[in-house]
Amino acid sequence: MRSLFPEDSISSTGFIESKLELEQSRSPFMKGRVDILAESESYHELLSVISELGLKEASYKVVFIKGDGSIPFPDRKRMEREAGAYIEGAVDLQTPKQTFAVMFANGRWIFGYYHKSKSVWLEHQNKPNQYSTALSTRLARAVANIAVPHPAGVKAIDPCCGIGTVLIEALSMGIDIVGSDINPLVTGKARENIAHFHLKGEVLLQDIKAVKGAFDVAVIDMPYNLCSVLPYEEKLEMLKSARRFAKKAVIVSIEEVDEAIQQAGFGIVDRCTANKGSFKRHVLVCK
Repeated sequence: MRSLFPEDSISSTGFIESKLELEQSRSPFMKGRVDILAESESYHELLSVISELGLKEASYKVVFIKGDGSIPFPDRKRMEREAGAYIEGAVDLQTPKQTFAVMFANGRWIFGYYHKSKSVWLEHQNKPNQYSTALSTRLARAVANIAVPHPAGVKAIDPCCGIGTVLIEALSMGIDIVGSDINPLVTGKARENIAHFHLKGEVLLQDIKAVKGAFDVAVIDMPYNLCSVLPYEEKLEMLKSARRFAKKAVIVSIEEVDEAIQQAGFGIVDRCTANKGSFKRHVLVCK
């Protein structure tokens, strides 16, 4: 989330207040977005402001979103009803045309349009071609966001794309990305997976050492299989190639690769780990 909102802090209760307007389904860690229509230090003053908005909807509902403080459940339901009383239209708790939200955050009451996130990455699990060591679609989406938090004008590459897990997530978010892989057995499968979700993207059969052109960022999930990992020299050559054509790299590895990254000419500017049971993946942002 800090890649998407670099200048905003996450509250202790898990919300971010930002001037950036991002599509709420961009990140698997975003549950929804509230577009603020009214705010006040007093809840009753907030109701007064809502009453003056003149809101009209064919159908609607109001939900209480957890923010700061602990509001008892009966009070939350009452607040939903009270705020909804100032909206003209039919209440529909199942399939409303518009959802509104009430919450208490950063010392004041807030009311606004609520947009709930959709778990798009879950749909992408149902691709025709699978691979046992591929990233989960959830992690792939997070990695794509870390690599390209704001897609405008950014050119990206996944030079070890495999069956296209990262490509699918990136393309579904409007990221300009091209994929390639040295393995002829997977490039066709990657194209098929991309087409399955009605996305358009280029997948080339090529060694990372043969990549031409310049890219703003490369996403590299370091290849491995269930029995072995790459020799150090081979990893180093891959990273040196990435340094040649990319200003920035987001590297995913099941083992420590700090020394090779630094020897290749990158500096590590951020990092995190993704754990699944005893299995750990390192995610490193390098420039």
